[in-house]
Amino acid sequence: MAERIEERDTDILIIGSGGAGLFAALHAQQTAQPGTRITLAVKGLVGKCGCTRMVQGGYNVALGNGDTVERHFMDTIEGGKWLPDQDMAWRLCEQAVVRIHELENEVGCFFDRNNDGSLHQKAFAGQTADRTVHKGDLTGIEIINRLMEQVLSRPVETLQEYRAVGLIPTADGTALSGVLFIDMRNGRFVFVRAKAVLMATGGGPTMYKYHTPSGDKSMDGLAMALRVGLPLRDMEMVQFHPTGLLAGEHTRMTGTVLEEGLRGAGGWLLNGAEQRFMFDYDEKGERATRDIVSRAIYSEMRAGNTTPYGGVYIAMSHLGEAEVRKKFKGMVKRCADCGFDLAGGLVEVVPTAHYLMGGVVVDVDTRTALDGLYVAGEDAGGAHGSNRLGGNGVANSTVYGGIAGEVMASDIKGVTSFRDPDRSILQQEYERATAAFTGNSNAEVSVSELRYQLQEVMWDGVGVLRTAESMHSALDSLTDLQRQLLEVQVPDDNRAFNLTWHDWLNMQSLCEISEVIAKAGLARENSRGAHFREDFPEVGDLDASYFTVATKHADGVAVERQPVTFSIVRPGETILPEGEPATLVG
Repeated sequence: MAERIEERDTDILIIGSGGAGLFAALHAQQTAQPGTRITLAVKGLVGKCGCTRMVQGGYNVALGNGDTVERHFMDTIEGGKWLPDQDMAWRLCEQAVVRIHELENEVGCFFDRNNDGSLHQKAFAGQTADRTVHKGDLTGIEIINRLMEQVLSRPVETLQEYRAVGLIPTADGTALSGVLFIDMRNGRFVFVRAKAVLMATGGGPTMYKYHTPSGDKSMDGLAMALRVGLPLRDMEMVQFHPTGLLAGEHTRMTGTVLEEGLRGAGGWLLNGAEQRFMFDYDEKGERATRDIVSRAIYSEMRAGNTTPYGGVYIAMSHLGEAEVRKKFKGMVKRCADCGFDLAGGLVEVVPTAHYLMGGVVVDVDTRTALDGLYVAGEDAGGAHGSNRLGGNGVANSTVYGGIAGEVMASDIKGVTSFRDPDRSILQQEYERATAAFTGNSNAEVSVSELRYQLQEVMWDGVGVLRTAESMHSALDSLTDLQRQLLEVQVPDDNRAFNLTWHDWLNMQSLCEISEVIAKAGLARENSRGAHFREDFPEVGDLDASYFTVATKHADGVAVERQPVTFSIVRPGETILPEGEPATLVG
Protein backbone atom coordinates (compact mmCIF):
# COMPACT_ATOMS: atom_id res chain seq x y z
CA MET A 1 0.00 0.00 0.00
CA ALA A 2 1.47 3.29 -1.10
CA GLU A 3 0.49 5.23 2.01
CA ARG A 4 -0.53 4.63 5.56
CA ILE A 5 -4.24 4.30 6.19
CA GLU A 6 -5.33 5.72 9.52
CA GLU A 7 -7.39 3.24 11.55
CA ARG A 8 -9.95 3.95 14.25
CA ASP A 9 -12.75 2.10 16.03
CA THR A 10 -16.33 2.85 17.04
CA ASP A 11 -19.23 0.71 18.22
CA ILE A 12 -21.98 1.88 15.84
CA LEU A 13 -21.11 3.55 12.55
CA ILE A 14 -23.82 5.31 10.55
CA ILE A 15 -23.07 6.42 6.99
CA GLY A 16 -25.34 9.25 5.87
CA SER A 17 -27.19 12.08 7.61
CA GLY A 18 -30.55 12.13 5.86
CA GLY A 19 -33.75 11.09 7.60
CA ALA A 20 -32.62 7.46 7.96
CA GLY A 21 -29.14 8.26 9.28
CA LEU A 22 -30.23 10.90 11.78
CA PHE A 23 -33.12 8.84 13.09
CA ALA A 24 -30.81 5.86 13.44
CA ALA A 25 -28.33 7.92 15.44
CA LEU A 26 -31.11 9.20 17.70
CA HIS A 27 -32.63 5.78 18.35
CA ALA A 28 -29.27 4.07 18.74
CA GLN A 29 -28.27 6.62 21.37
CA GLN A 30 -31.56 6.09 23.20
CA THR A 31 -31.32 2.28 23.08
CA ALA A 32 -27.61 1.52 23.48
CA GLN A 33 -25.86 0.69 26.72
CA PRO A 34 -24.10 3.62 28.43
CA GLY A 35 -20.68 4.26 26.97
CA THR A 36 -21.53 2.96 23.50
CA ARG A 37 -19.66 4.96 20.86
CA ILE A 38 -21.87 6.14 18.01
CA THR A 39 -20.31 7.75 14.96
CA LEU A 40 -22.14 9.55 12.15
CA ALA A 41 -20.13 9.89 8.93
CA VAL A 42 -21.40 12.05 6.08
CA LYS A 43 -20.12 12.99 2.63
CA GLY A 44 -21.09 16.62 3.21
CA LEU A 45 -22.19 18.48 6.36
CA VAL A 46 -24.64 17.15 8.92
CA GLY A 47 -28.09 18.55 8.25
CA LYS A 48 -27.01 20.32 5.06
CA CYS A 49 -26.90 17.45 2.60
CA GLY A 50 -28.89 14.38 1.64
CA CYS A 51 -32.22 14.05 -0.12
CA THR A 52 -34.55 14.21 2.91
CA ARG A 53 -33.75 17.90 3.29
CA MET A 54 -35.01 18.41 -0.27
CA VAL A 55 -38.42 16.82 0.41
CA GLN A 56 -41.19 19.25 -0.47
CA GLY A 57 -44.43 17.32 -0.45
CA GLY A 58 -44.75 15.61 2.89
CA TYR A 59 -45.14 12.48 4.97
CA ASN A 60 -47.78 9.79 4.40
CA VAL A 61 -49.54 8.58 7.53
CA ALA A 62 -53.04 7.28 8.24
CA LEU A 63 -54.44 9.45 11.05
CA GLY A 64 -58.19 8.90 10.87
CA ASN A 65 -61.09 10.64 9.12
CA GLY A 66 -61.83 7.27 7.57
CA ASP A 67 -58.22 6.55 6.63
CA THR A 68 -56.56 3.47 8.12
CA VAL A 69 -53.23 1.68 8.11
CA GLU A 70 -54.94 -0.99 6.01
CA ARG A 71 -55.94 1.54 3.36
CA HIS A 72 -52.46 3.07 3.32
CA PHE A 73 -51.01 -0.42 2.93
CA MET A 74 -53.33 -1.33 0.04
CA ASP A 75 -52.47 1.92 -1.76
CA THR A 76 -48.77 1.13 -1.31
CA ILE A 77 -49.13 -2.43 -2.64
CA GLU A 78 -51.35 -1.47 -5.57
CA GLY A 79 -49.19 1.57 -6.36
CA GLY A 80 -46.14 -0.73 -6.36
CA LYS A 81 -47.98 -3.03 -8.80
CA TRP A 82 -47.88 -6.02 -6.41
CA LEU A 83 -44.08 -6.14 -6.28
CA PRO A 84 -43.40 -4.71 -2.77
CA ASP A 85 -42.17 -6.87 0.07
CA GLN A 86 -45.50 -6.89 1.90
CA ASP A 87 -44.07 -7.29 5.39
CA MET A 88 -41.85 -4.24 4.83
CA ALA A 89 -44.72 -2.23 3.37
CA TRP A 90 -46.99 -3.10 6.29
CA ARG A 91 -44.39 -2.11 8.84
CA LEU A 92 -43.83 1.17 6.98
CA CYS A 93 -47.53 2.07 7.08
CA GLU A 94 -48.05 0.91 10.66
CA GLN A 95 -44.95 2.58 12.15
CA ALA A 96 -45.49 5.83 10.26
CA VAL A 97 -48.29 6.56 12.75
CA VAL A 98 -45.87 6.12 15.64
CA ARG A 99 -43.12 8.08 13.95
CA ILE A 100 -45.20 11.16 13.06
CA HIS A 101 -46.17 11.60 16.74
CA GLU A 102 -42.51 11.19 17.69
CA LEU A 103 -41.51 13.83 15.15
CA GLU A 104 -44.03 16.24 16.63
CA ASN A 105 -43.84 15.54 20.34
CA GLU A 106 -40.23 14.48 20.86
CA VAL A 107 -38.21 15.81 17.93
CA GLY A 108 -40.07 19.11 17.82
CA CYS A 109 -41.34 19.34 14.25
CA PHE A 110 -44.10 21.84 13.48
CA PHE A 111 -46.42 20.70 10.71
CA ASP A 112 -49.35 22.56 9.17
CA ARG A 113 -52.66 22.24 11.03
CA ASN A 114 -56.36 22.64 10.41
CA ASN A 115 -58.44 25.23 12.24
CA ASP A 116 -59.44 22.63 14.83
CA GLY A 117 -55.78 21.94 15.65
CA SER A 118 -55.53 18.60 13.89
CA LEU A 119 -52.74 17.93 11.43
CA HIS A 120 -53.54 19.05 7.91
CA GLN A 121 -53.22 16.28 5.34
CA LYS A 122 -53.24 17.01 1.64
CA ALA A 123 -53.99 14.94 -1.44
CA PHE A 124 -51.22 13.14 -3.28
CA ALA A 125 -51.57 11.26 -6.55
CA GLY A 126 -52.25 7.52 -6.52
CA GLN A 127 -53.76 7.49 -3.02
CA THR A 128 -57.31 6.93 -1.86
CA ALA A 129 -57.16 9.32 1.09
CA ASP A 130 -55.74 12.75 1.88
CA ARG A 131 -52.95 11.51 4.16
CA THR A 132 -49.86 13.62 3.49
CA VAL A 133 -48.73 15.61 6.54
CA HIS A 134 -46.57 18.59 5.57
CA LYS A 135 -44.92 21.87 6.50
CA GLY A 136 -46.07 24.03 3.59
CA ASP A 137 -44.18 22.69 0.60
CA LEU A 138 -40.81 22.51 2.37
CA THR A 139 -41.41 19.59 4.73
CA GLY A 140 -37.93 18.08 4.50
CA ILE A 141 -36.18 21.16 5.84
CA GLU A 142 -38.39 21.12 8.95
CA ILE A 143 -37.75 17.44 9.63
CA ILE A 144 -33.98 17.56 9.05
CA ASN A 145 -33.44 20.77 11.00
CA ARG A 146 -35.19 19.39 14.07
CA LEU A 147 -33.49 15.99 13.80
CA MET A 148 -30.10 17.67 13.42
CA GLU A 149 -30.69 19.68 16.60
CA GLN A 150 -31.57 16.52 18.53
CA VAL A 151 -28.63 14.48 17.28
CA LEU A 152 -26.02 17.22 17.75
CA SER A 153 -27.20 17.78 21.33
CA ARG A 154 -26.26 14.19 22.16
CA PRO A 155 -22.88 12.47 22.51
CA VAL A 156 -22.70 11.36 18.87
CA GLU A 157 -19.35 11.70 17.10
CA THR A 158 -19.56 13.28 13.64
CA LEU A 159 -17.17 12.74 10.76
CA GLN A 160 -18.14 15.44 8.31
CA GLU A 161 -16.89 15.54 4.71
CA TYR A 162 -15.95 11.88 4.97
CA ARG A 163 -16.60 9.95 1.79
CA ALA A 164 -17.20 6.20 2.11
CA VAL A 165 -15.42 4.29 -0.66
CA GLY A 166 -15.50 0.64 0.39
CA LEU A 167 -17.22 -1.86 2.66
CA ILE A 168 -14.48 -4.09 4.08
CA PRO A 169 -15.56 -7.61 5.09
CA THR A 170 -13.78 -10.15 7.24
CA ALA A 171 -11.43 -12.66 5.63
CA ASP A 172 -14.13 -15.35 5.46
CA GLY A 173 -16.58 -12.93 3.83
CA THR A 174 -19.41 -13.62 6.27
CA ALA A 175 -19.35 -10.36 8.23
CA LEU A 176 -18.45 -6.69 7.89
CA SER A 177 -15.34 -5.40 9.60
CA GLY A 178 -15.64 -1.72 8.79
CA VAL A 179 -15.65 0.99 6.13
CA LEU A 180 -12.87 2.71 4.20
CA PHE A 181 -13.28 6.50 3.94
CA ILE A 182 -11.57 9.45 2.32
CA ASP A 183 -11.30 12.49 4.59
CA MET A 184 -12.17 15.02 1.89
CA ARG A 185 -10.58 17.86 3.85
CA ASN A 186 -7.08 16.47 3.40
CA GLY A 187 -7.46 13.56 0.97
CA ARG A 188 -6.23 10.94 3.45
CA PHE A 189 -7.70 7.47 3.84
CA VAL A 190 -9.29 6.35 7.10
CA PHE A 191 -10.48 2.83 7.90
CA VAL A 192 -13.16 2.74 10.60
CA ARG A 193 -13.90 -0.59 12.28
CA ALA A 194 -17.33 -0.98 13.86
CA LYS A 195 -19.41 -3.65 15.53
CA ALA A 196 -22.46 -2.51 13.54
CA VAL A 197 -22.66 -0.35 10.41
CA LEU A 198 -25.74 1.31 8.94
CA MET A 199 -25.61 2.23 5.28
CA ALA A 200 -28.02 5.13 4.75
CA THR A 201 -26.29 6.98 1.93
CA GLY A 202 -29.45 7.46 -0.13
CA GLY A 203 -29.85 6.76 -3.81
CA GLY A 204 -29.72 9.67 -6.18
CA PRO A 205 -30.18 8.63 -9.85
CA THR A 206 -28.07 11.47 -11.21
CA MET A 207 -26.98 9.35 -14.18
CA TYR A 208 -29.97 10.77 -16.08
CA LYS A 209 -30.10 13.96 -18.16
CA TYR A 210 -32.90 15.33 -15.98
CA HIS A 211 -32.62 14.52 -12.27
CA THR A 212 -33.76 15.95 -8.95
CA PRO A 213 -30.95 15.13 -6.46
CA SER A 214 -27.84 17.25 -6.10
CA GLY A 215 -24.85 16.23 -8.19
CA ASP A 216 -22.90 14.77 -5.27
CA LYS A 217 -25.52 12.03 -4.92
CA SER A 218 -24.00 9.25 -6.96
CA MET A 219 -25.16 5.81 -5.77
CA ASP A 220 -21.97 5.28 -3.74
CA GLY A 221 -23.66 3.06 -1.16
CA LEU A 222 -25.22 0.70 -3.69
CA ALA A 223 -21.95 0.52 -5.62
CA MET A 224 -20.11 -0.45 -2.43
CA ALA A 225 -22.74 -3.08 -1.62
CA LEU A 226 -22.52 -4.48 -5.14
CA ARG A 227 -18.73 -4.82 -4.97
CA VAL A 228 -18.86 -6.68 -1.65
CA GLY A 229 -21.26 -9.23 -3.18
CA LEU A 230 -24.59 -8.18 -1.67
CA PRO A 231 -27.75 -8.80 -3.74
CA LEU A 232 -29.67 -5.77 -5.06
CA ARG A 233 -33.37 -6.09 -5.87
CA ASP A 234 -35.75 -4.14 -8.16
CA MET A 235 -32.88 -2.17 -9.67
CA GLU A 236 -34.75 -1.55 -12.94
CA MET A 237 -37.27 0.53 -11.00
CA VAL A 238 -36.12 4.14 -11.37
CA GLN A 239 -38.88 6.59 -10.53
CA PHE A 240 -39.25 9.64 -12.72
CA HIS A 241 -41.11 12.47 -11.02
CA PRO A 242 -43.46 13.86 -13.69
CA THR A 243 -42.92 17.54 -12.96
CA GLY A 244 -39.29 18.55 -12.89
CA LEU A 245 -38.75 22.22 -13.58
CA LEU A 246 -37.59 22.77 -17.17
CA ALA A 247 -35.71 26.05 -17.43
CA GLY A 248 -33.11 25.29 -20.11
CA GLU A 249 -29.63 23.78 -20.03
CA HIS A 250 -28.08 27.00 -18.75
CA THR A 251 -29.31 26.44 -15.18
CA ARG A 252 -28.98 23.62 -12.65
CA MET A 253 -32.53 24.44 -11.57
CA THR A 254 -33.64 22.31 -14.51
CA GLY A 255 -34.77 18.93 -13.18
CA THR A 256 -35.58 20.08 -9.65
CA VAL A 257 -39.00 18.95 -8.46
CA LEU A 258 -42.26 20.85 -8.53
CA GLU A 259 -44.05 18.88 -5.87
CA GLU A 260 -46.78 16.26 -6.18
CA GLY A 261 -49.23 18.42 -4.25
CA LEU A 262 -49.60 20.73 -7.24
CA ARG A 263 -51.34 17.98 -9.18
CA GLY A 264 -53.02 16.69 -6.03
CA ALA A 265 -54.56 20.14 -5.47
CA GLY A 266 -55.99 20.16 -9.00
CA GLY A 267 -53.18 21.42 -11.22
CA TRP A 268 -53.45 20.75 -14.96
CA LEU A 269 -50.86 19.46 -17.38
CA LEU A 270 -50.98 21.04 -20.84
CA ASN A 271 -49.03 20.21 -23.96
CA GLY A 272 -47.31 22.76 -26.17
CA ALA A 273 -50.66 23.70 -27.74
CA GLU A 274 -51.95 24.37 -24.19
CA GLN A 275 -54.32 21.41 -24.40
CA ARG A 276 -55.01 19.26 -21.34
CA PHE A 277 -53.92 15.71 -22.23
CA MET A 278 -53.74 13.45 -19.15
CA PHE A 279 -57.26 12.02 -19.54
CA ASP A 280 -56.14 10.66 -22.91
CA TYR A 281 -53.81 8.36 -20.97
CA ASP A 282 -55.56 7.55 -17.68
CA GLU A 283 -59.03 7.99 -16.16
CA LYS A 284 -57.48 9.61 -13.07
CA GLY A 285 -55.98 12.38 -15.18
CA GLU A 286 -53.27 14.37 -13.39
CA ARG A 287 -53.88 12.37 -10.21
CA ALA A 288 -52.60 9.14 -11.73
CA THR A 289 -49.44 7.65 -10.24
CA ARG A 290 -46.06 9.10 -11.09
CA ASP A 291 -45.11 6.37 -13.56
CA ILE A 292 -48.27 6.86 -15.63
CA VAL A 293 -47.99 10.65 -15.69
CA SER A 294 -44.29 10.51 -16.59
CA ARG A 295 -44.98 8.20 -19.54
CA ALA A 296 -47.81 10.42 -20.72
CA ILE A 297 -45.60 13.50 -20.67
CA TYR A 298 -42.77 11.63 -22.40
CA SER A 299 -45.21 10.47 -25.09
CA GLU A 300 -46.32 14.06 -25.72
CA MET A 301 -42.68 15.10 -25.94
CA ARG A 302 -41.84 12.34 -28.39
CA ALA A 303 -44.84 13.31 -30.53
CA GLY A 304 -43.53 16.87 -30.71
CA ASN A 305 -46.36 18.42 -28.67
CA THR A 306 -43.89 20.41 -26.63
CA THR A 307 -43.16 23.76 -25.03
CA PRO A 308 -40.25 26.04 -26.05
CA TYR A 309 -37.72 24.08 -23.93
CA GLY A 310 -39.11 20.74 -25.08
CA GLY A 311 -41.41 19.67 -22.22
CA VAL A 312 -45.03 20.38 -21.25
CA TYR A 313 -46.75 22.97 -19.06
CA ILE A 314 -48.23 22.79 -15.58
CA ALA A 315 -51.02 25.30 -14.92
CA MET A 316 -52.36 26.34 -11.52
CA SER A 317 -54.02 29.74 -12.15
CA HIS A 318 -57.52 28.23 -12.46
CA LEU A 319 -57.33 27.46 -8.73
CA GLY A 320 -56.92 31.15 -7.91
CA GLU A 321 -53.64 33.03 -7.82
CA ALA A 322 -53.90 34.05 -4.16
CA GLU A 323 -54.67 30.49 -3.06
CA VAL A 324 -51.73 29.07 -5.02
CA ARG A 325 -49.33 31.64 -3.57
CA LYS A 326 -50.56 30.80 -0.07
CA LYS A 327 -50.45 27.00 -0.34
CA PHE A 328 -47.31 26.66 -2.45
CA LYS A 329 -45.10 29.51 -1.35
CA GLY A 330 -41.84 27.60 -1.89
CA MET A 331 -42.83 26.37 -5.34
CA VAL A 332 -43.97 29.84 -6.44
CA LYS A 333 -40.60 31.27 -5.40
CA ARG A 334 -38.64 28.46 -7.09
CA CYS A 335 -40.45 29.09 -10.37
CA ALA A 336 -40.05 32.86 -10.07
CA ASP A 337 -36.29 32.40 -9.70
CA CYS A 338 -36.33 30.91 -13.20
CA GLY A 339 -38.66 33.46 -14.72
CA PHE A 340 -41.93 31.51 -14.42
CA ASP A 341 -45.18 32.58 -12.73
CA LEU A 342 -46.62 29.43 -11.15
CA ALA A 343 -49.63 31.16 -9.61
CA GLY A 344 -50.76 33.09 -12.65
CA GLY A 345 -49.07 31.64 -15.72
CA LEU A 346 -47.62 28.48 -17.19
CA VAL A 347 -44.47 26.64 -16.05
CA GLU A 348 -42.51 24.22 -18.22
CA VAL A 349 -41.91 20.76 -16.76
CA VAL A 350 -40.28 17.45 -17.76
CA PRO A 351 -40.06 13.97 -16.18
CA THR A 352 -37.00 13.92 -13.95
CA ALA A 353 -35.15 10.98 -12.35
CA HIS A 354 -36.10 11.21 -8.72
CA TYR A 355 -35.89 8.01 -6.69
CA LEU A 356 -34.65 4.44 -6.91
CA MET A 357 -37.14 1.86 -5.64
CA GLY A 358 -34.44 -0.80 -5.85
CA GLY A 359 -31.73 -1.40 -3.29
CA VAL A 360 -30.00 -3.89 -1.03
CA VAL A 361 -32.02 -6.94 -0.01
CA VAL A 362 -32.85 -6.53 3.69
CA ASP A 363 -35.26 -8.00 6.23
CA VAL A 364 -37.88 -6.00 8.14
CA ASP A 365 -35.28 -5.24 10.81
CA THR A 366 -32.86 -3.74 8.22
CA ARG A 367 -30.37 -6.62 8.50
CA THR A 368 -28.50 -7.77 5.38
CA ALA A 369 -26.80 -11.02 4.34
CA LEU A 370 -23.52 -9.58 5.68
CA ASP A 371 -23.42 -9.84 9.46
CA GLY A 372 -22.90 -6.43 11.03
CA LEU A 373 -24.24 -4.44 8.06
CA TYR A 374 -27.69 -2.82 8.15
CA VAL A 375 -29.35 -0.75 5.42
CA ALA A 376 -32.20 1.79 5.66
CA GLY A 377 -33.73 4.52 3.53
CA GLU A 378 -33.36 4.67 -0.23
CA ASP A 379 -30.39 2.27 -0.10
CA ALA A 380 -32.79 -0.54 0.92
CA GLY A 381 -35.01 -2.31 -1.58
CA GLY A 382 -38.40 -3.94 -1.13
CA ALA A 383 -40.81 -1.51 0.53
CA HIS A 384 -42.00 0.24 -2.63
CA GLY A 385 -41.91 -2.44 -5.31
CA SER A 386 -42.11 -0.93 -8.77
CA ASN A 387 -43.42 2.51 -7.81
CA ARG A 388 -43.12 4.67 -4.70
CA LEU A 389 -46.13 6.72 -3.69
CA GLY A 390 -45.35 10.38 -3.17
CA GLY A 391 -45.06 10.94 0.59
CA ASN A 392 -43.90 7.39 1.31
CA GLY A 393 -40.20 8.24 0.89
CA VAL A 394 -39.53 10.30 4.00
CA ALA A 395 -41.85 8.02 5.97
CA ASN A 396 -39.76 5.04 4.85
CA SER A 397 -36.49 6.73 5.84
CA THR A 398 -37.59 7.79 9.30
CA VAL A 399 -39.42 4.54 10.10
CA TYR A 400 -36.60 2.23 9.05
CA GLY A 401 -33.86 4.56 10.28
CA GLY A 402 -35.34 4.37 13.75
CA ILE A 403 -35.69 0.60 13.50
CA ALA A 404 -32.05 0.26 12.41
CA GLY A 405 -30.81 2.35 15.32
CA GLU A 406 -32.67 0.22 17.86
CA VAL A 407 -31.73 -3.10 16.25
CA MET A 408 -28.02 -2.23 15.98
CA ALA A 409 -27.87 -1.08 19.58
CA SER A 410 -29.56 -4.30 20.70
CA ASP A 411 -27.45 -6.58 18.49
CA ILE A 412 -24.10 -5.36 19.81
CA LYS A 413 -24.96 -5.65 23.51
CA GLY A 414 -22.40 -8.00 24.96
CA VAL A 415 -20.11 -7.78 21.91
CA THR A 416 -16.65 -6.86 23.18
CA SER A 417 -14.35 -7.33 20.18
CA PHE A 418 -14.01 -5.93 16.68
CA ARG A 419 -13.77 -8.01 13.53
CA ASP A 420 -10.46 -8.07 11.67
CA PRO A 421 -10.65 -6.88 8.06
CA ASP A 422 -9.71 -8.73 4.90
CA ARG A 423 -6.53 -6.78 4.16
CA SER A 424 -6.54 -7.80 0.49
CA ILE A 425 -9.95 -6.19 -0.06
CA LEU A 426 -8.85 -3.13 1.88
CA GLN A 427 -5.94 -2.89 -0.57
CA GLN A 428 -8.24 -3.39 -3.57
CA GLU A 429 -10.57 -0.60 -2.48
CA TYR A 430 -7.64 1.72 -1.88
CA GLU A 431 -6.28 0.99 -5.36
CA ARG A 432 -9.69 1.43 -6.95
CA ALA A 433 -10.12 4.84 -5.30
CA THR A 434 -6.65 6.03 -6.33
CA ALA A 435 -6.82 4.71 -9.91
CA ALA A 436 -7.87 8.22 -10.90
CA PHE A 437 -4.26 9.34 -10.47
CA THR A 438 -2.77 6.71 -12.79
CA GLY A 439 -4.53 7.42 -16.07
CA ASN A 440 -3.35 9.28 -19.17
CA SER A 441 -2.83 13.00 -18.64
CA ASN A 442 -3.41 13.50 -22.38
CA ALA A 443 -6.86 11.86 -22.41
CA GLU A 444 -9.13 13.47 -24.99
CA VAL A 445 -12.14 13.86 -22.68
CA SER A 446 -12.71 15.19 -19.16
CA VAL A 447 -14.66 13.63 -16.32
CA SER A 448 -17.43 16.21 -16.72
CA GLU A 449 -17.75 15.44 -20.43
CA LEU A 450 -18.08 11.74 -19.65
CA ARG A 451 -20.78 12.54 -17.06
CA TYR A 452 -22.80 14.41 -19.70
CA GLN A 453 -22.43 11.46 -22.06
CA LEU A 454 -23.61 9.07 -19.35
CA GLN A 455 -26.70 11.17 -18.71
CA GLU A 456 -27.64 11.16 -22.39
CA VAL A 457 -27.04 7.40 -22.66
CA MET A 458 -29.26 6.58 -19.68
CA TRP A 459 -32.02 9.07 -20.61
CA ASP A 460 -32.26 7.72 -24.15
CA GLY A 461 -31.65 4.02 -23.50
CA VAL A 462 -32.85 3.17 -19.99
CA GLY A 463 -35.24 6.02 -19.30
CA VAL A 464 -38.99 6.51 -19.13
CA LEU A 465 -39.61 4.13 -22.07
CA ARG A 466 -37.28 1.20 -22.82
CA THR A 467 -36.69 -1.65 -25.25
CA ALA A 468 -34.22 -4.53 -25.38
CA GLU A 469 -32.45 -2.77 -28.24
CA SER A 470 -32.14 0.53 -26.35
CA MET A 471 -30.83 -1.15 -23.19
CA HIS A 472 -28.30 -3.31 -25.05
CA SER A 473 -27.08 -0.16 -26.81
CA ALA A 474 -26.80 1.59 -23.44
CA LEU A 475 -24.74 -1.29 -22.02
CA ASP A 476 -22.31 -1.05 -24.94
CA SER A 477 -21.96 2.68 -24.32
CA LEU A 478 -21.46 2.14 -20.58
CA THR A 479 -18.59 -0.26 -21.26
CA ASP A 480 -16.95 2.38 -23.41
CA LEU A 481 -17.54 5.14 -20.85
CA GLN A 482 -15.94 3.05 -18.09
CA ARG A 483 -12.94 2.39 -20.33
CA GLN A 484 -12.58 6.11 -21.07
CA LEU A 485 -12.92 6.99 -17.38
CA LEU A 486 -9.95 4.79 -16.49
CA GLU A 487 -7.89 6.61 -19.11
CA VAL A 488 -8.53 10.02 -17.57
CA GLN A 489 -5.83 11.13 -15.17
CA VAL A 490 -6.73 13.37 -12.24
CA PRO A 491 -3.99 15.74 -10.98
CA ASP A 492 -2.46 14.44 -7.75
CA ASP A 493 -0.68 17.57 -6.55
CA ASN A 494 -3.22 18.25 -3.81
CA ARG A 495 -5.86 15.79 -2.60
CA ALA A 496 -7.54 18.18 -0.15
CA PHE A 497 -10.99 18.97 -1.55
CA ASN A 498 -9.84 17.63 -4.90
CA LEU A 499 -13.24 17.94 -6.57
CA THR A 500 -12.09 16.44 -9.86
CA TRP A 501 -11.06 13.31 -7.97
CA HIS A 502 -14.47 13.11 -6.31
CA ASP A 503 -16.21 13.73 -9.65
CA TRP A 504 -14.20 10.78 -10.98
CA LEU A 505 -15.33 8.61 -8.06
CA ASN A 506 -18.93 9.76 -8.54
CA MET A 507 -18.75 8.78 -12.19
CA GLN A 508 -17.37 5.35 -11.34
CA SER A 509 -20.23 4.62 -8.91
CA LEU A 510 -22.82 5.87 -11.38
CA CYS A 511 -21.45 3.69 -14.17
CA GLU A 512 -21.47 0.60 -11.94
CA ILE A 513 -25.09 1.09 -10.92
CA SER A 514 -26.20 2.16 -14.42
CA GLU A 515 -25.02 -1.22 -15.67
CA VAL A 516 -27.11 -2.96 -13.01
CA ILE A 517 -30.20 -0.88 -13.88
CA ALA A 518 -29.88 -1.80 -17.57
CA LYS A 519 -29.30 -5.50 -16.91
CA ALA A 520 -32.19 -5.69 -14.47
CA GLY A 521 -34.34 -3.94 -17.08
CA LEU A 522 -33.45 -6.58 -19.64
CA ALA A 523 -34.34 -9.33 -17.17
CA ARG A 524 -37.85 -7.94 -16.64
CA GLU A 525 -39.83 -8.84 -19.73
CA ASN A 526 -43.03 -7.04 -18.78
CA SER A 527 -44.04 -3.52 -17.78
CA ARG A 528 -44.63 -2.72 -14.14
CA GLY A 529 -44.73 0.67 -12.47
CA ALA A 530 -41.66 2.74 -13.26
CA HIS A 531 -40.34 0.11 -15.69
CA PHE A 532 -42.07 0.28 -19.08
CA ARG A 533 -40.83 -1.77 -22.00
CA GLU A 534 -42.34 -0.90 -25.35
CA ASP A 535 -41.44 -4.39 -26.57
CA PHE A 536 -43.19 -5.98 -23.54
CA PRO A 537 -46.00 -3.50 -22.72
CA GLU A 538 -48.21 -5.90 -20.73
CA VAL A 539 -48.00 -6.05 -16.92
CA GLY A 540 -47.85 -9.84 -16.92
CA ASP A 541 -49.57 -12.29 -14.61
CA LEU A 542 -49.93 -10.62 -11.22
CA ASP A 543 -50.24 -13.97 -9.45
CA ALA A 544 -46.86 -14.97 -10.92
CA SER A 545 -45.15 -11.68 -10.02
CA TYR A 546 -41.39 -11.77 -9.62
CA PHE A 547 -38.72 -9.30 -8.61
CA THR A 548 -35.21 -9.10 -10.02
CA VAL A 549 -32.08 -9.70 -7.94
CA ALA A 550 -28.68 -8.54 -9.24
CA THR A 551 -25.41 -9.84 -7.82
CA LYS A 552 -21.84 -9.16 -8.90
CA HIS A 553 -19.59 -12.16 -9.48
CA ALA A 554 -16.05 -12.53 -10.79
CA ASP A 555 -17.33 -12.65 -14.38
CA GLY A 556 -19.73 -9.69 -14.06
CA VAL A 557 -23.24 -8.80 -12.90
CA ALA A 558 -25.86 -11.57 -13.05
CA VAL A 559 -29.60 -11.01 -12.65
CA GLU A 560 -32.10 -13.63 -11.55
CA ARG A 561 -35.84 -13.59 -10.88
CA GLN A 562 -37.42 -14.46 -7.54
CA PRO A 563 -41.16 -14.88 -6.87
CA VAL A 564 -42.98 -12.28 -4.82
CA THR A 565 -44.32 -13.66 -1.54
CA PHE A 566 -47.89 -12.48 -0.99
CA SER A 567 -47.62 -12.73 2.78
CA ILE A 568 -50.60 -10.48 3.58
CA VAL A 569 -52.79 -10.05 0.49
CA ARG A 570 -52.95 -11.57 -3.00
CA PRO A 571 -53.71 -9.82 -6.31
CA GLY A 572 -57.43 -9.31 -6.71
CA GLU A 573 -57.99 -9.31 -2.94
CA THR A 574 -58.08 -6.55 -0.33
CA ILE A 575 -57.69 -6.31 3.44
CA LEU A 576 -60.18 -3.43 3.64
CA PRO A 577 -63.46 -4.32 5.36
CA GLU A 578 -66.37 -5.17 3.11
CA GLY A 579 -68.33 -2.11 2.08
CA GLU A 580 -65.40 0.33 2.42
CA PRO A 581 -65.47 2.97 -0.34
CA ALA A 582 -62.84 2.67 -3.06
CA THR A 583 -61.59 6.16 -2.28
CA LEU A 584 -62.06 8.86 0.34
CA VAL A 585 -60.75 11.58 -1.99
CA GLY A 586 -63.38 13.93 -3.36
